[in-house]
Amino acid sequence: MAQRLLATLLLTLCATASQAQSYSFGLWGDVPYHKAGDEARMPALIDSINRADIAFSFHDGDIKDGSSRCDDAVYTDALAMFARLRKPVVYVPGDNEWTDCHRINNGGYDPVERLGHLRRVMFASGRSLGRETLALAHQGEPGQPYVENTRFEHRGVTFVTLNLPGSNNNRVLDDKDCIAFSVRGPKQCEAANTEYRQRDAANIAWLRTAFAYARAAHSRGVVIVIQADPGFDLPETDRVDESRLPVYSGYRDFIAALTAETEAFAGQVLLVHGDTHYFKIDKPLYSPTRVLANLTRVETFGSPLAHWVEVTVDPRREQLFEIRPVMVKH
Repeated sequence: MAQRLLATLLLTLCATASQAQSYSFGLWGDVPYHKAGDEARMPALIDSINRADIAFSFHDGDIKDGSSRCDDAVYTDALAMFARLRKPVVYVPGDNEWTDCHRINNGGYDPVERLGHLRRVMFASGRSLGRETLALAHQGEPGQPYVENTRFEHRGVTFVTLNLPGSNNNRVLDDKDCIAFSVRGPKQCEAANTEYRQRDAANIAWLRTAFAYARAAHSRGVVIVIQADPGFDLPETDRVDESRLPVYSGYRDFIAALTAETEAFAGQVLLVHGDTHYFKIDKPLYSPTRVLANLTRVETFGSPLAHWVEVTVDPRREQLFEIRPVMVKH
């Protein structure tokens, strides 16, 4: 009995010591864009990430530019790129590889069909991508809806990814929005809105599940990775609240749920996204004049700026997340 108690105590002490150790992870996305010539920049970017002392990284969407075809090779080429990463990489879908594929210059694909293909190809197993892989919890089964929404825990922090892409989260506003630069018709747009509503509900459910998991695990932090810039208002546009514009209406329910969950969470929340290609660190909620103190937003670099962001997690500090841009020489 005494030996078992001692063994249990040692395991507890080891787990506590492990959670107290600092570690880092990487953030990148919105590359490569062929029309911007990003292929020439990718070796240096990947070498920089591979040389870094990080546990894993996240690619927050857009594995192609928004005006090139959504052919099958896009996804297999991306898998080859991710296979060059030494450490695990968790991929989050972006709008360019499914939401926007209806555009004429994207090949006039059905976005719902492309999303199904993406799920089958990019999320074929229960693990991350990269040469070294990481076990992930998924909202759906391989190849099925919402398999792309993932979660894992690492040293006292809960990580969650969600398929929340640009182009208003695949919500079609009206007939004009439906046919703009597109070959789709009313039936496809109706299907797109059905997909948006169902996935938005699934995203919110997965977000709430992640926060419940974090509270049960006594996580000090939650990191949420999406692709879309959800239209946070900026101080320099004090006469217009971007978040209330119709082009951002597809994100309102999710942001409301995120706000409520963050308010009820004792730790710190880091929201990561790409989409608009401007590196930012700020606190965009609730408004430019009122801050939700325990939520920080990081927007990652994007084409043609092939750089990445390193986040260090130090449980010994009051500010759990230390964020540093890594500028890659090309």
